[in-house]
Order: sequence, then structure tokens, then C-alpha cells
Amino acid sequence: MTDDDSGRWFRPAGTLAEGGWAAVVDDRIDGWRHTGLRIGELAGADGEELTLDAADVERLIVPLHGSFRVEVTGADGPTTVDLAGRASVFGGATDTCYLPPQAAARISGSGRVAVAEASASTHRPVRHLPAEAAPVELRGRGQSSREVHDLGTPAVLDADRLIVCEVLTPAGNWSSYPPHKHDEHVPGVESALEEIYYFEVEPVETGDGAGSDAARDGGYALFSASSSAATHIELDERVRTGDVVLLPGGYHGPAAAAPGYDLYYLNVMAGPGDRVWNITDHPDHGWVRSTWDAEPVDPRLPLAGTDDTTRTDDTTRTDDSKGAPA
Repeated sequence: MTDDDSGRWFRPAGTLAEGGWAAVVDDRIDGWRHTGLRIGELAGADGEELTLDAADVERLIVPLHGSFRVEVTGADGPTTVDLAGRASVFGGATDTCYLPPQAAARISGSGRVAVAEASASTHRPVRHLPAEAAPVELRGRGQSSREVHDLGTPAVLDADRLIVCEVLTPAGNWSSYPPHKHDEHVPGVESALEEIYYFEVEPVETGDGAGSDAARDGGYALFSASSSAATHIELDERVRTGDVVLLPGGYHGPAAAAPGYDLYYLNVMAGPGDRVWNITDHPDHGWVRSTWDAEPVDPRLPLAGTDDTTRTDDTTRTDDSKGAPA
């Protein structure tokens, strides 16, 4: 790791705060072009709100915990969307709200909310996507088992550039593994996509000290990224709740949940080409998929306990394969 990579691409909680938002990522960051992210906190007080100005970006509003009202103004006239949300990012998928380019909005309510963004120009209508519209997938096996919520992937959301999903990794497991990349346009094989990771970490509920402030404040996971032929990046970071990693490219993963702590991350992706999520595994580690054949999916999944899940078998990819290893 170099000091430049750590300071540029790894942003600890609080270092991106701006204008009432706990974190803001946009194209004002040097070297950042296609994606954006805002994280906001609201206490539910009368008159308290977060505002989104009209801009050449499309957005997906994602409740992390709590419920929200979104008052939208744009080409389709005023619209109000109520988001039921959820008690925690570990409590299952959530309903979301899609905003097209040049739509402005005011967000009120109580809790923590994420706004995923991507540069866009094509108008689509405002949409309220219910939680049940987001497939809950179980990917990987054994200690590489993880749970994926497809909140804003091409299969779920009609959008211009934006791709959004969230991943839950049980304590002690690895996700975003094998390391993979999507920083070159190779038709049918690999996409060129920027990516943002936003992290939350939670002590497992069964731990004797899980409810303590020390456990919640001290919880962490590990995240790595390494250089590819197209991108220089070297990161090996301890990540905590509220931290953000920006990935202009390169191989990224694993995201390793420490024993005793479940890991959540929100992924935001977009690029200059087609809205498709094709990846290439790291040539040194893609073979690991073949070791999963005889292993079961981690029985702790899904973490929210719902049976409404889809099993995604990603054990047969090669180094040149395509798909979503989140």
C-alpha cells in the first residue's frame, strides 16, 4: 500500500462529510467520473430534511435503517414516495426510490439513508421499488458464502448507467472473492465500471458482549485491492461502519468479516459503456471456485431468516468468466 492510495481511495467515516451529509462522493474527487454516493442521518425532528439538487445524475435512494419520505420535483411534476425501510441493513432487503436525471428531492424521516448516483442523461419515470422486488441471492459456498440483495441491478431496475446491490457477509466469511476486476471494456467478457463500497459492521447478536458500545465501535472487517494491467491501486485496510472505498479499477477483494462481526456493504457501479456487470477473476486465485463444489452454503444465510432466496451457482467460472462475485 502507498500513502497516496490509502488517502485517495480509502475514506474513513467522517472524512467525506459535507453540507449536512455524513459522506459525499461525486466527480469533484480527482480521478472520479461516473458514480456518486451520499450517506445521510436524520433524527426525525420536525422540518429536518436532506436535499438533492437537480443534476445530470440518476439516483437510487436506499434506506439503511429507518423510514423516509421522498418529495420529488422534476419533469413528471411533483411526486411523493414513502419508503418503509427497515430496522437494520442486516434485516433483509429494503424498498427503494429511483430518481431520473434532473429530478430534485427532499428527504425527511428518521434513520440512515444512502443515495447511489451515476452520470446519466436519459429520462425515466420516478419509481418506487418494493422490497419484495429485490431478489435475495445466496452466492458462494462454505466460508465464501454471502447474501446479495439486487436492489438496482439490470435485472431489477430500468436505468441508464446505475448498478446497485448490497452484500451481507456472516462473521468469519469472505466475500468479493476470488479477487476480480472490471476496469477494461472487453465485449462479452469484462465491463469498465467504477465502484464504490460503503461499509457497516455489526457484532453477532448471540455474542455475550455484542450489545456493548466497545463491541459496536471497535468492530471491523478487512478489505484489499491490488493493481491490474489497467489500474494501479494497492489497499489493505481495516474498515468500519461508515467507511468508504473508491475503486477506479484494479482487482478487489476479499472483503473479510472478522469472527464475531457480520459485514454489510453497499456497492454502487457505473461506467462509460453498456450497463452490464462482467468481471475477470484474478489469474492467481480464480481456481478457488473449484474447491466449493462439495461445500454447502453457510447455514446462517440468509441473515434475516427469510426463505425467499435464489441460489446462484458461481462455482464454475473461469478466469475469463462473467458474472457478479459480490
